[in-house]
Amino acid sequence: MVDAVLFVIVATTAVAGALGVVMARNPVYSAMGLLATMFSLAVAYVVHLAHFVAFVQVIVYAGAVMTLFLFVIMLIGVDRSEDTSESLPAQRLLVILLTGLIAGIAGILFFAVGFEWVGPDPASLSPSGTIEALSTELFAGWLLPVLSTALLLTISAVGALTLAYFRPTRRTP
Repeated sequence: MVDAVLFVIVATTAVAGALGVVMARNPVYSAMGLLATMFSLAVAYVVHLAHFVAFVQVIVYAGAVMTLFLFVIMLIGVDRSEDTSESLPAQRLLVILLTGLIAGIAGILFFAVGFEWVGPDPASLSPSGTIEALSTELFAGWLLPVLSTALLLTISAVGALTLAYFRPTRRTP
């Protein structure tokens, strides 16, 4: 029951964030929608006991990639002035009501259903998202493709730097 409610909340947030990415006219709002989608995916990873993948999702994607996106957006420039007047007078009341509704649902789940923050016994679970399981799979069956990809990326980075710094000299006949 709790898993289903949590899934619905996380999935709704992820889909709303994805729609915000596509439908927003302001690029900053679009980036914030992408951030909401990334955090929702991280919560979904935690629910499925893939803590390492959730950690990487938050640190790499929600942290580094979103910072890069926002720097690029700010570098390009959003030079429009925004209207800061209150255009939705009932917006604050709606936010207060939704916050109360979410807090009420969380209270019902916590007190009535008997929700506990302690997960199941780790011995009974398959370690699908742990560091040990990922490293065993990575270094046992996927070592050659990972190293080939790393070599290819290194060669392409060196090639891009070489092309960027190469200045042909003019020859006079």
